[in-house]
Amino acid sequence: MSMPLHELLRDPEQVAEFVALRRDLHRHPELAFAEHRTAGVVAERLRAWGYEVEQGIGGTGVVGRLRRGSGSRRLGLRADMDALPIEEATGKPYASRHAQAMHACGHDGHTAMLLAAARLIAQRARIDGTLHLVFQPAEEGGAGALRMMADGLFERYPCDAIFGMHNMPGIRSGQLVLRDGAAMASSDYATVRLTGVGGHGALPQHARDPLVAAASLVMALQTIVSRNVDPHAMGVVTVGALHAGSANNVIAEQAVLEISVRSLDPAVRELLRRRLHELVEAQARSFEVDAAIDWRDGYAVLVNDPQQTEFARGVALELLGPQRVDLQGPALSGSEDFAFMLQRIPGSYVLIGNGEGGDDAPACMVHNPRYDFNDDILPVGAAYWTLLAERFLGAPAAPRQGDAVPGNPKPATSIEEET
Repeated sequence: MSMPLHELLRDPEQVAEFVALRRDLHRHPELAFAEHRTAGVVAERLRAWGYEVEQGIGGTGVVGRLRRGSGSRRLGLRADMDALPIEEATGKPYASRHAQAMHACGHDGHTAMLLAAARLIAQRARIDGTLHLVFQPAEEGGAGALRMMADGLFERYPCDAIFGMHNMPGIRSGQLVLRDGAAMASSDYATVRLTGVGGHGALPQHARDPLVAAASLVMALQTIVSRNVDPHAMGVVTVGALHAGSANNVIAEQAVLEISVRSLDPAVRELLRRRLHELVEAQARSFEVDAAIDWRDGYAVLVNDPQQTEFARGVALELLGPQRVDLQGPALSGSEDFAFMLQRIPGSYVLIGNGEGGDDAPACMVHNPRYDFNDDILPVGAAYWTLLAERFLGAPAAPRQGDAVPGNPKPATSIEEET
């Protein structure tokens, strides 16, 4: 008989193997669409555990398929694999060996958690249906989800539902946070180029200064959220860079602004886009400079399906108990390309706490050169994936006392109660 999940969580050999794997991935980070070694490690492990494996989907994506029984249900679980172009400063013995490449968002941990679950699921064999494990490249701005979908991901590996997970510093270690509806913001980007007439700093009357126009535009853009967006809604307009000039006595000919725009509602997203264009054009006219706007649509709003989120809540409660599950956490202003998968397939995206830190050392946020994934949460994430797969693809026989069934999960004995 298979070892219960709560015992697997305490098995030091089971845990140590995947901590070592996570740290190996951390030592060898790979940027978007260059995850060749990582994809090879994933594929090798999956094949060894009996999965059908396909590599190269969307560039460097990997999908593992496990079929058991005669059930017709199909489940997708997704993890991201790419690193960030950041120089690591953790000082850890397993720190990145590559300059300007670091797993500063925990994708090494996400990959290791899903691989740990892959082995547990293959060994436990308590599913009746088809499991698709999606290891995605290029989440960090490269829209790897779209690339995999354009390459026929869901045509070749159809799913009735798909789920994803991300660690989050500042939340209690191992706590699961769920939310139905809009859960993460859209992200769009604009490059604004203002062109005037350069000249001598002592003779401004003979020039048309794009830097003054840019300075005014930076302030004007802040009024979009404060004066155009409903105070109950969410919007962000950030000017992250302003480049103009190179000397104190020269009026530059050009100024360039790099802008990030985020929202949690499609209508607000369109409002932000429209008002940004209107303000840029109006400010340019008022300062007698020319304006060119390069607007780039980024990631969509991530919207969790209510029914699948309710199912995921039940799995989380069964695994951890109510003390370690946030049933409706706050929405986040960060963005995720898993949003595109959720536009095609109903599902839900859960957060797992990476640790709260302390008064003297607050939790280090992701995308920071000192961030590190908390290995203590690996077994919790793996157990969550395993139980979710068992409940979604459970055998058609009548459920045992305390078991949950797909679409109608029921809390049973939790890990917290066992502990």
